[in-house]
Amino acid sequence: MKKVAFITLGCKVNQYETNAMAQEFIKNNYEVVEAHEVADIYVVNTCTVTNMSDRKSRQMLRRVKEININSVIVACGCYAQVAKEQLEKIDEIDIVLGNNEKKNIIEFVEEFFKNKNKEVNVEDVMATKEFVEFGNVTYTEKTRAVIKVQDGCDRFCSYCIIPYARGRVRSRKPESVISEITKIANEGIQEVVITGIHVASYGKDFKEEYKLIDLLEEINKIEGIKRIRLGSIEPLLITNEFVQRLKKLEKICHHFHLSLQSGCDETLKRMNRKYNTKQFKEIVSILREEYKDVILTTDIIVGFPGETEEEFNSTYEFLKQINFYKMHVFKYSQRSGTKAAIMENQIDGTIKESRSKVLINLSDNNEMSYNNSYKNQIVEVLFEEEKQGFYQGHTQNYILVKCKTNTNVIGKICKVKIVEAKKDCIYGEILSM
Repeated sequence: MKKVAFITLGCKVNQYETNAMAQEFIKNNYEVVEAHEVADIYVVNTCTVTNMSDRKSRQMLRRVKEININSVIVACGCYAQVAKEQLEKIDEIDIVLGNNEKKNIIEFVEEFFKNKNKEVNVEDVMATKEFVEFGNVTYTEKTRAVIKVQDGCDRFCSYCIIPYARGRVRSRKPESVISEITKIANEGIQEVVITGIHVASYGKDFKEEYKLIDLLEEINKIEGIKRIRLGSIEPLLITNEFVQRLKKLEKICHHFHLSLQSGCDETLKRMNRKYNTKQFKEIVSILREEYKDVILTTDIIVGFPGETEEEFNSTYEFLKQINFYKMHVFKYSQRSGTKAAIMENQIDGTIKESRSKVLINLSDNNEMSYNNSYKNQIVEVLFEEEKQGFYQGHTQNYILVKCKTNTNVIGKICKVKIVEAKKDCIYGEILSM
């Protein structure tokens, strides 16, 4: 029995697809082992969000070859999609597959074992018009399942290469999504995370009108599922009409990750984002009006080309107004092939570092303040794992809770009274199971 190991870089969609590939290998009598172990095949599912992601992908491809010099190395995913010529020249790599070719990875690997010729199979993803199914597999993170419902993006933000790596918007058929979630509900999974490259565009490519909210209404009906969590979403998805329908779905988690990127209108224009700060503030107001316990998180890029001190200060003041629970702060990194990479006034690294620290400090203070507000409250927690003597899991609005108990509560939703707050989590006592 040949052994195969996987290294996954990047987003939840990549993790979902790695799991799908692993299941295909298992069905074909391969043994899946850990990435640090000796294997016959190493599959590196690459990321290409930034030039740093590209570099890390190349490093991982070379590193696994050092574990077993006789192994077959497969480079697949987003970096492979946009840089096939570059990867083709790297001697350590035996097979290069684009995103659409992942589903046929077994065929390519077994063909290589037969003829020993380097395989490069990367089709034009921009020409792909249908969602590529990966078979009957589910990617599970502890006690929650990640469900990929959509691929591709039509937004073309000036800093982003992903539309070229993932292609145009393609949506998974509703019946396929419902079938997968029904199956995992029968297996005891209680929470699902709805993810994709640009989830807000779900249904855009269907001939008949069918949107993300229609799909969520169907998922909400599935017995056994207790929580439906949305992955990162485009802010403009949130309208009064959408939220009026959404609030009727009792299983929807009151946590929304809205990718803001900047709190300055001039910067947002250069980024080619499709909203302004006034619209974003209205979106936040809609959510906070309907969900009193809502938790909002976001992504912010600092040091985008042309970001002046005044623009950064505008972002800082806007973020203070919005008062996110947590912000994921990224220093802008040039990505070859994007408009932003050749923009004038690229920002010095020391300035990016300084601005990053300011926003991280703001995020930390916000998180601590939110967590303190939960003292003595009673919340419901879906416990996911035991770690360092504590059982830990998340509230439905995605706050990490840790508890001590002599009873195994993994996979259970329990009522918990909060007794202590720290920056990165809150501690509680289990009241009922």
